Amino acid sequence: MRATRALAHRWRGRRDRGDRPRLLRGRARDRFSARDLFAEAAHGIGARPGRLVLTILGTVLGIASVVITVGLAQTAAGQITRQFDAVAATQVVVKPATSGSGGQERAAGAIPWDGAERVAQIHGVIDAGLVAPVGIGDLKVTAVPVNDPSVAPQSSPQVFAGTAGLLEAVRGRIVTGRSFDTGHDARADRVVLLGERAAERLGVNRVDSQPSIFIGEDSYTVIGIFADVKRRTDLLDGVVLPAGTARQDFALGPPDELQIHITTGAGPLVARQAPVALDPTDPDVFEASAPANGSALQRNVQADINAIFLALGGIALLVGGLGIANVTLLSVMERVGEIGLRRALGATKRDIAGQFVVESVVIGLLGGLVGASLGVFTVVIVSVVQEWTPILDIRMAIGSALLGGVIGLLAGTYPALKAAAIEPIAALRGGI
Repeated sequence: MRATRALAHRWRGRRDRGDRPRLLRGRARDRFSARDLFAEAAHGIGARPGRLVLTILGTVLGIASVVITVGLAQTAAGQITRQFDAVAATQVVVKPATSGSGGQERAAGAIPWDGAERVAQIHGVIDAGLVAPVGIGDLKVTAVPVNDPSVAPQSSPQVFAGTAGLLEAVRGRIVTGRSFDTGHDARADRVVLLGERAAERLGVNRVDSQPSIFIGEDSYTVIGIFADVKRRTDLLDGVVLPAGTARQDFALGPPDELQIHITTGAGPLVARQAPVALDPTDPDVFEASAPANGSALQRNVQADINAIFLALGGIALLVGGLGIANVTLLSVMERVGEIGLRRALGATKRDIAGQFVVESVVIGLLGGLVGASLGVFTVVIVSVVQEWTPILDIRMAIGSALLGGVIGLLAGTYPALKAAAIEPIAALRGGI
C-alpha cells in the first residue's frame, strides 16, 4: 500500500512538472523504467516475508532434490567405477591357448614357471604370480594324520601351487603369519598358506605355534592364513603350496594361469606384450584377457540410478513450481485494487505483467540459489560420512540455481497475464 501511494505521488509529481503531455502521448515507458519495475517487484516480494519463505521453500526443496540426487548418482557411479577399476580393470590373466577339433581341446603352449619374472618388466605391471591346481589323487588334507574308520570322511580342501607373488597379484591379504617367498620355492620347503575358509574347516586359527596340516601322511607347516582375495576367490577354500614344493612332491606340470595385477589403463599394453615376454618365438600359444575400456554393466547401473533420482527430483521441482504459481496467483487476487490504481495512473498491461513476472523469477532464483547450495552441502556431507569421494559437476549446480529462475518464469506467466487483463474501472470499484 505504501508503495502504491509512493508510486502515485511520483507520477503526480511528474504530472505537475509538465509530464502530462508525455503521458497523453502514451510514453509510459519513460515513466515506468526497468529500475522502477525491479524496485516495485522487490517491494512486492519483501512486503510479506513469511509468505516469501513458504513460497521459496517448495523451490528450495525441488532444486535441492535435483542437486542431491544427481550429485549422489554421480558419486555412486564414481564408487562403482572405482570398484570396477580396482578389480576388473586392473587385472590381466594369461593362459595357454587351446586348440583341437571334434570337441577335443588341448593346450597349445605351456607357461614357464619363471613367467612372473618375465612379465614383471612390462610397463604397468604391479605384481604377477603363477597358480596351478595340484592333483593329490586319493590323499586327504587333514589337520591330524589319523585314519579312524568310525569317523565319516569329509571333503578335503583343494590344493594349489603358486609362486611368491601370487597373493599380491590376486589382491589377497595375510590375516596372520606371513607368505612364502622365493627361498621357500627354491628349496621346496614343506610350508603352506591356508585360505580363511580352509583354515576354518581344518581348525587352524593361529600360526605362532607352527601348526601343521597333513597331505596324506606328509606334514606341511602352516606359515600364514590369507583372506580378502579379489581374484580367484576359490583360493580361500584351498591350501597353497610353493610351486617348487608341489613340483618336487607331486610332480606338478606347467602352471595353469598367470595372474597379473596392473595399473589402470595398462590392460591393452600388458595383454599385447605378456605373451611375447613368455615366448618371443611363438606368442600365439598364449591367450591374454585384458579389461575392456568401458563396462556396459557400469553404464547401465549409472543410467538406472540417474533415471530414478532425476524422476524424484523432477516431481519435487514440479511441486515447487506449482507453489510459486499458486502464491503468485493469490497475490494477484489480493492486489486487484493496487493493479487498478497503477493502470489508472498510466501503467500499461506490459508494466503490470512484467512486475509479476519479475517477482516470480526473483522468487524462483532465490529458491534455486538456496536449494543448489543446500544440495551441494548435503552431497559433500553424505560423501564424507560414507568415506566416498564427492563427484558433482559445478555446471550442474549453477544450472540448477538458474533452473529456479526458469521455474519462476513459467510459474508466474499465467498469474502475470491474469493481472495484466484486469481493467482499471472494474478493479477500482472494489477499492484498494
